[in-house]
Amino acid sequence: MKRIHLLSPRLANQIAAGEVVERPANIIKELVENSLDAGSTRIEIDVEQGGIKLLRIRDDGQGIPKDDLPLALSRHATSKISTLDDLEAVSSLGFRGEALASISSVSRLTMTSATAPKEGEPEGESGQAWQVEVEGREMAASIKPAAHPKGTTLEVRDLFFNTPARRKFLRTEKTEFSHVDEYFKRLALSRYDVAFSLRHNQKVIHSLRPATRGIDKEKRVAALLGPKFIDAALHIDSAAAGLELTGWVGLPTFSRSQTDMQYFFVNGRIVRDRLVAHAIKQAYRDVLYHGRQPAFVLYLTLDPGLVDVNVHPTKHEVRFRDGRLVHDYLFRTLHKALADVRPDSQSSPTSLQGSGVLKDEVASTGFSPSGLTSPALMANSQQPITGVQAGEFSEQTRMSLLPHRNPMTGQANNPAGVQEHLNAYQSLSQPLNIASSMATTEEHIDPETGEVMTVAVENDIPPLGFAIAQLHGIYILAENAYGLVVVDMHAAHERITYERLKIAVDNQNVQSQPLLVPITLSVSEGEADAAEQHADEFARFGVLLQRAAPESIMIRQIPVILQQAEVERLVTDMLADLMQHGSSDRIQAHRNEILGNMACHGSVRANRKLTVPEMNGLLRDMEDTERSGQCNHGRPTWTQMSMSDLDKLFLRGR
Repeated sequence: MKRIHLLSPRLANQIAAGEVVERPANIIKELVENSLDAGSTRIEIDVEQGGIKLLRIRDDGQGIPKDDLPLALSRHATSKISTLDDLEAVSSLGFRGEALASISSVSRLTMTSATAPKEGEPEGESGQAWQVEVEGREMAASIKPAAHPKGTTLEVRDLFFNTPARRKFLRTEKTEFSHVDEYFKRLALSRYDVAFSLRHNQKVIHSLRPATRGIDKEKRVAALLGPKFIDAALHIDSAAAGLELTGWVGLPTFSRSQTDMQYFFVNGRIVRDRLVAHAIKQAYRDVLYHGRQPAFVLYLTLDPGLVDVNVHPTKHEVRFRDGRLVHDYLFRTLHKALADVRPDSQSSPTSLQGSGVLKDEVASTGFSPSGLTSPALMANSQQPITGVQAGEFSEQTRMSLLPHRNPMTGQANNPAGVQEHLNAYQSLSQPLNIASSMATTEEHIDPETGEVMTVAVENDIPPLGFAIAQLHGIYILAENAYGLVVVDMHAAHERITYERLKIAVDNQNVQSQPLLVPITLSVSEGEADAAEQHADEFARFGVLLQRAAPESIMIRQIPVILQQAEVERLVTDMLADLMQHGSSDRIQAHRNEILGNMACHGSVRANRKLTVPEMNGLLRDMEDTERSGQCNHGRPTWTQMSMSDLDKLFLRGR
């Protein structure tokens, strides 16, 4: 039997490197976090051959004094914590003191650093740059003077040169650099006040300036994640109960097939936490298509003492003191933000003024959309007389989107029977208690009767515009201020009906039904304890549980709406959620699934002929309904084609 003995420092560091250093990207993370902790305002990263041959990180931080350079390469040596109280409320990104020792044990590391000159000290003793070199084989540091401005530069060469077995697990240069690029994005998104640059094989990949204003932050996000994300994102800014959540969440229509665009930061540290992922997934449940993943960049700020970051070697996971509070806050904040999306706030096409359509019209005709002559063209009286003034045919004018009105009475010339159709539609689906209008109104006096009449005016066009036709009994074609709107009438009406059913069920108490023969479930003792502890939570959804034995519970009462469901599986899944996340919405989700099926069967079907007033009524209901951009299966209900999009199809203006 072998005797117990202490490992050599080199072997211990290489074991630690197995936890911290998996590939070059991990080194980028550890070293850049050290630079950020040092107060750097600019960080430059140079990579060669995907980081396998060379990684160089240069910053303008505080620097490291000469006497501390060899110590910085030792295990468990750090300047960030010194007592247990510091560990329980860590505010820095790094604190373990293992990164440099682990990296230097599997590479050739060179660190050059200089501190700022101190007042009162002779020149040369303060502010002098020093360089330390160490190789994995010897682990002996050599120090010599160097030329370097204030800050630190670390060079890591020949990664895993002394551990061939681990080097064989590295991928191709392209794959390794893709991981480096991903870690760079995470770091650049964590600190907008710091300038970052990334070069690969002497080629500039990213060059990001500091961003302090909101518009500059959005530009950085667009540069890293693409402009399509920021164009289809909702800005989040919320604070409650000592928690603050900011950032951007993508609209459900901007979903991904994988989780490659999900960034969540806790006090500036990126994490991948199951509790956070569960809360965000719940917030998107009603609007995201099956199998799709949301995109988001979110920042949660809270007291450092309420979160434990010392639960994983790479600090990717955290543990919250009050996980249920954090879970509920994230869910409610994002759920409300997504529910508040209406067609008027979701319309993202470029406005006509910004697209150049109106500018071209004014420039070519001399008339603005309101019919006023352009002052610039009026001032230029030396131009030859052309157009209408020269007897030519007039240019095409912009059509009014409002119904045609009698100039004498101000009343719309609607065909006979329109009101009857509109009343029939409204009786089919009663509108929500939210005021909606097709346009702003003005009061006019009828010249024949003298009565005061309210008429609509042109200056307020609804977000989804006015219906102009129905296509193959499936789609509604509408015209709004941006251009053409295409609506899937079944999907749209399905969402409207679904939301109304949820409101109707929520406004009345949950109707429960006692079971003639109670259902007995065999569970673990921990699950039985959770059932007793969260009895009120079950009762809120109409489920009555009773403990029958240390490892057995009985279901005595269930909601009427769930009498056909697999109650045993529903209860066990709910217990698992309560034990893991402190909350569960399994019953509510199952109830919503049933309501969704009811809404699907109760909505207007394809190939049904709708009149124009019925189509307009559907458009107005969409504008007043939460989450009307998607049906309850996550499919989009409408899309917008701007005038510029249509012009591109027909090559207009070329």
